[in-house]
Amino acid sequence: MANPFEDAALILVDIQNDFCPGGALAVAEGDKVVPVVNRLMPHFPLVVSTLDWHPANHVSFREQGGPWPPHCVQQTFGAELHPALDHQQIAHTFRKASTPERDAYSEFEGVDDEGGSLDQYLKTRGVNRVYVAGLATDYCVRATALDALRLGYETFVVTDAVRAVNVEPDDGAKALAEMQAQGARLVASNEMLASASRTSAGACD
Repeated sequence: MANPFEDAALILVDIQNDFCPGGALAVAEGDKVVPVVNRLMPHFPLVVSTLDWHPANHVSFREQGGPWPPHCVQQTFGAELHPALDHQQIAHTFRKASTPERDAYSEFEGVDDEGGSLDQYLKTRGVNRVYVAGLATDYCVRATALDALRLGYETFVVTDAVRAVNVEPDDGAKALAEMQAQGARLVASNEMLASASRTSAGACD
């Protein structure tokens, strides 16, 4: 049997130090997504990571009139991927919101070191399905999943590999409901791992 994820990519959204406990814009239990995605990554032929990558005077920061404290400033520890993340499994990285005057939540607005887009990268590699995990459910995960749907990808959100900011207590739940209503499928990592295990067992028969 074929790998159930052979035409899929796992997108790791902004699993950065500043979004994890102790960071400048910490998401409650943000670090809890790390062991989940580490278990999932070996089953995917393609894993991409995305980063918030702000200049120090970014428009989203409160000092510039934005809603957020300074976070994920370029070349700082806060902007780095969480150290427990299995970096060796990550094939490519995209950075977004890297100029002072423009904010971006969707990872499809980011670019790589050559200026290429996430959509271009996925399509040239035959990706038809994306599984979205990371931080935060009600902001960048939501925006990324909705853009993936708009761009024609079959889109899954890994429910136990995301965490929400929850400015309002139910923002995360509302975001999941919205993504589902727009066509995303909500899936738990244990379902995915069980599917991969069945496929592996079938290949041995």
